[in-house]
Amino acid sequence: MASGTSPTTDPSAPAGMAERPAGPDGIVVVDKPSGWTSHDVVARSRKVLGTRKVGHSGTLDPDATGVLVLGVGRATRLLRFLTLLPKRYTATIVLGTETSTLDAAGEVTAVHDMSGVDRDDVLRAVAGLTGDIEQVPPMVSAVKVGGRRLHEIAREGGEVERAPRSVTVHRFDVAPTDDPLRWRADVECSSGTYVRTLAADLGTALGGGAHLTDLRRLAVGSFTIAEARDLEDPEVLPPSAGVRHLDGIAVDEALAVDIGHGKVLDRERLGVEGDGPWAVHGSDGSLLAVYEPHGGRTKPTVVLVG
Repeated sequence: MASGTSPTTDPSAPAGMAERPAGPDGIVVVDKPSGWTSHDVVARSRKVLGTRKVGHSGTLDPDATGVLVLGVGRATRLLRFLTLLPKRYTATIVLGTETSTLDAAGEVTAVHDMSGVDRDDVLRAVAGLTGDIEQVPPMVSAVKVGGRRLHEIAREGGEVERAPRSVTVHRFDVAPTDDPLRWRADVECSSGTYVRTLAADLGTALGGGAHLTDLRRLAVGSFTIAEARDLEDPEVLPPSAGVRHLDGIAVDEALAVDIGHGKVLDRERLGVEGDGPWAVHGSDGSLLAVYEPHGGRTKPTVVLVG
């Protein structure tokens, strides 16, 4: 793993090509610890990896743990293809208590007697929160309203109207625990779904309230917790890992030169079909670019060579 940010020159690069800061390029899958914001993880990763060019593909609540996917170096340009990937979470839903943040980090705002809620009640309510649903984003979130993030407004004691957003809950499984007011949840959902809101809406559907605790993200698309590493011991996967969910093609060296120059190409010459986008690889398997439809042709959205 390279470290430091001093410039380096590639001896094989054409004369006049701009020097590029040293440092790794690729994808890092972190098992985010509790108490860290996603920004904290990025800041620490910059030091550990020895480069300023680190970004994440989507925030994870500070109290939550689990999969956070980072882009490093040139691979930060690939993060746009990761933000909309589906997610999987596990958590505990606590019935009977509402909080200001919809999770255990907030202040208690209401208490309800929900001792009469039984298993059938919970399963019926869960069924109503599965599939395509509407969610109102929580005030403590990174969603922007009027140019400001909601959590900034919430910290000042404010609250604003939030428009509901369409999300998809692909799977919402619950299981009882020894405590009748605590239910374990396993959720697979579209990007943009707030599991905290899902818990709160479950409480409301049951005639009371609820909040979330023990939130853990198990997967972002194909990146699972089994691949995640400790923040202090990261593994830098090749940039191609960031687009492994896209249709991929391999091109010869002659075409790779044109791709490196960012040329618009006919579909036939690039050798692609369908709606794209397409991950374009060199003959050695390295990621050269990502191309998308452009009228009847194709154009690069991201070019990693040249």
